[in-house]
Amino acid sequence: MKILQSIALISMSVSFLLASPQGMQGQKKGKGNNNPEIQEIKQTAKASSKLLLKTLGSNMKKNMKAGGPMQALDFCSKEAYTLTEKVNKELPQGVSIKRITLKERNPANLAENDEAVILEALAKLKSANVILPKMVIEKVDAHTYKVYKPLVINKQVCLKCHGDIQNNKLKAEIEKRYPADKATHYKMGDLRGAIVTTIKK
Repeated sequence: MKILQSIALISMSVSFLLASPQGMQGQKKGKGNNNPEIQEIKQTAKASSKLLLKTLGSNMKKNMKAGGPMQALDFCSKEAYTLTEKVNKELPQGVSIKRITLKERNPANLAENDEAVILEALAKLKSANVILPKMVIEKVDAHTYKVYKPLVINKQVCLKCHGDIQNNKLKAEIEKRYPADKATHYKMGDLRGAIVTTIKK
């Protein structure tokens, strides 16, 4: 596994990050940034994640405005996955996208294997107060890349369903639909997960 962007997350310990957070940020201009192939990978991933975020975000906003958190929950449980698949069909050939997390609500979004390793490393950076990279590029093999865009809780509205839920009716409905839910008790600025764009050349 080879990380091409940001800070060689996998090989660094938390103790080292705590000792030298400024040094980590300084490596963002590392080898590979001027490589035309990597630039193309970054642009493809940026456009793909932007499309997914715009699609899900606009629909979430619409449902939240129309019916509050309960209708937003309906949207998430019934339509978010379908819309993600729709976005995938609009992407160039060989490109796919999904959301992942270590604290899943929908089991389909649980990070596994190398994806979990990347998220765990990002979580360690976050807990060490290191500024997260905008993206992490992993070279899976000679023809495949994965690009991770960290997702951070940056809007108060997200906490209605993912924070310390005050609405008892909403809380009961989430527990009914997702008995093994782990996606609560977040605070502003917490790492929620990542968007992963897989690019096969």
